[in-house]
Amino acid sequence: MSSKILASASLESKQPIYKIEKDCLISKNADVTVAFRLELPEIFTLSREDYAQLQQAFVKAVRLLPDHCAVHKQDWFVEDKYAPGFETDRTLLSSAYERHFFERPFLNHFCYLYITKMSSERPDWGSSSGLLARRNIVPKDMLDKKVMEAFFDNVGQFLRTLESVGPTNAPYIKSHRLTSDELAGTPEKSGLLEKYFALNLSDQAQQVDLDLTNGLKVGQQFCNMFSVANLDDLPLGVESDIRYEPLSTEYTDFPISFAAPLGLLLGTSHILNQYVFLDNTQKTLKTFEQKKDRLNSLSLYSRQNSVNHEFYQQYLNEAVADKRRPARVHVNVLTWSESEDELTEVRKLVNAAFNTMNCKPRQNTVDIAALYWGGVPGNAGDFPSEETFYTFIEQSVCFWASETNYRSTGATKGIKLSDRLSGRPVQVDLSDEPMKKQIIFNRNKFILGPSGSGKSFFTNHMVRQYYEQGAHVLLVDTGNSYKGLCELKGGVYFTYEEDNPIAFNPFLVSGKLDVEKKESIKTLLQALWKKDDESVSQSEYVSLSTAVSLYYVMLEEDETIRPSFNTFYEFVKGPYSELLLAEKVREKDFDIDNFLYVLKPYYRGGEYDYLLNSPKELDLVQSPFIVFELDNIKDHPILFPVVTLIIMETFISKMRKLKGVRKMILIEEAWKALTTPGMAAYIKYLFKTVRKFFGEAIVVTQEIDDIIGNEIVKDAIINNSDTKILLDQRKFILKFDQIQSLLSLTEKEKALILSINRDNKPERGRYTEVFISLGGVVSKVYSIEVSKEEYITYTTEESEKMRLFDKFEKTGDMPTAIKLVAAELREGK
Repeated sequence: MSSKILASASLESKQPIYKIEKDCLISKNADVTVAFRLELPEIFTLSREDYAQLQQAFVKAVRLLPDHCAVHKQDWFVEDKYAPGFETDRTLLSSAYERHFFERPFLNHFCYLYITKMSSERPDWGSSSGLLARRNIVPKDMLDKKVMEAFFDNVGQFLRTLESVGPTNAPYIKSHRLTSDELAGTPEKSGLLEKYFALNLSDQAQQVDLDLTNGLKVGQQFCNMFSVANLDDLPLGVESDIRYEPLSTEYTDFPISFAAPLGLLLGTSHILNQYVFLDNTQKTLKTFEQKKDRLNSLSLYSRQNSVNHEFYQQYLNEAVADKRRPARVHVNVLTWSESEDELTEVRKLVNAAFNTMNCKPRQNTVDIAALYWGGVPGNAGDFPSEETFYTFIEQSVCFWASETNYRSTGATKGIKLSDRLSGRPVQVDLSDEPMKKQIIFNRNKFILGPSGSGKSFFTNHMVRQYYEQGAHVLLVDTGNSYKGLCELKGGVYFTYEEDNPIAFNPFLVSGKLDVEKKESIKTLLQALWKKDDESVSQSEYVSLSTAVSLYYVMLEEDETIRPSFNTFYEFVKGPYSELLLAEKVREKDFDIDNFLYVLKPYYRGGEYDYLLNSPKELDLVQSPFIVFELDNIKDHPILFPVVTLIIMETFISKMRKLKGVRKMILIEEAWKALTTPGMAAYIKYLFKTVRKFFGEAIVVTQEIDDIIGNEIVKDAIINNSDTKILLDQRKFILKFDQIQSLLSLTEKEKALILSINRDNKPERGRYTEVFISLGGVVSKVYSIEVSKEEYITYTTEESEKMRLFDKFEKTGDMPTAIKLVAAELREGK
């Protein structure tokens, strides 16, 4: 450019946008632009088929646009920091979690799409013809009304085509049309135009000086630009996706979009501009025919002319035979920094990213101002034509970055997990929002993970947040995985120890005695009286039912009698025995002596007199956090069946009595609890009906064989668990095909699962990853990263648990003990 062109001028005088009217940008060349903000699919969640489907939709959408249109996709990637809210009502662990992630850096992504209609009379302009270089600008008349109406119809079809990609209830792309206020700004908020000229997407972006004397400087930011604007800079072929080596295995290819290296993976603040220009197709092909003929006539004088002639021949043949539409394309990356030294490192990153795509970027120096100006929203028509190259639409859209960051789901409910790429926390609704969108049809979950995969960390993390959001939680555990969390939350912890045996009082009734409570007591008495292979006759069932009913009538009449098995036993032995005698009930109808003899061990002075006579006035239905630890009794022929019956009765009572309250039952190490037919039948019933009572049933296991081996439960659990959660499966790699078949996992989900923990970032410290599939519709891998306070609460390492409970014993306060141990861990002790 000449020096007089670079003379100082006000931004207002050079501003390429003439006005904003009816949510449209109108340039001084009379180009009309509509602008959209797009929501793209989340990174690391798509398969090769998904990328192909996206590319086909991009092609179909662009083909809908008329000649003399420009599609400008502008992706902003801005360095940001996680800013949690520190509400006063946060719990110890939730506050520790937010502090752990405070100011966690990540790359924020905003995707904008501008579709511009240009005048059909307008010639191709070069760098020296743009608005930035011309002193006198005469705005052209607006285009014909019918032409504009047709253009807006085409734009509507364009958006509908993009938004139709993916599952109906979870489309990959969503759009929002930018309003005039969002484009031009208001007194309170900056508009997109202001933000672009300031390279600042905050709502308080302020106008800064543009220095074009030596490259480009925006305010205090030094800018670099790298572009692909020549066919010689491109690989022999482009694709919709490429293999991402860090997450691929010898069994699976993990895909990302072709342009992903220029997107979130670049790891520094930048703008990725992708342009597709649609000229007059017939005129373009006619021009190429002329060039082809001219090169043919000159081919005798130069082999290069002969080669170029062949290229034009192939291009024209493909355009005609396959009905391809020519398009001009340009891709550039704009980076900035307050330090020129930092730009050197950024330059290396950008070059490496382009090299991943097998492209050779060119650093723009002299023409950076023209390219920056062409990137102004609504000014694509001012883009210099010599910076573009011809191809077809099919190839041009391969340069569009197709992924964005993980997004939070659910307004207030859900669990906090981390973005796989940066570790930034996101809220994930695994229950309510997916149900509303009909992605899942029940809230049940199946969790599979080998020992050491982080399974207990995930379940502790999930259970804790569900409980803090008002859910009632009942856990069936083997291994004390939830002891720390239960103690912290003031829950009820049932376990068997020699000096403190497990004890209940199933005869204690909350509120009025109902039919279900009576049935559960009768079921318990039958289980204690009869063996599994013994049946209960009708007369015996009636006798038991009458005994239970009359017992509670007695309790109502004499409030001094405390409900327990002891008083029930005494009632049957005394008043009820006399009643049967008076009514002449025969021994073969109900052998009361046999009943009392078999149940005597549970009565005062018997071997198990503690089991059903707990002195604690515990109302398990109203207790929001209950843990049944079964490790010490899982093989006990008496205690285990009784405890499983108590578990069944407790959760069913919660289901039916707690209206409008979320209920969760989580069964750890399923096989230990499923060995009895009674428990297996109960779980089968539970998984099929819990949905109707705002509840969810969760089974956690280390081995898929645990479920496969139980025919009663296998189909009930798998078929009625719409949410499948898997931890690191590398230990099962040789039999993963069996797992894939049983859980009906797709090839896409297989690639996601086998990518778990393959590219963990050491700088983020200790964390693991988890795969979550919602109905097979939405599947992705998240990071499980927690604070030191959460770690010491969740840990299942024996030495670390002992360390915590030693502190608890000394202080008498679990929150204090957690804080003390967490502080020691931070100090490296």
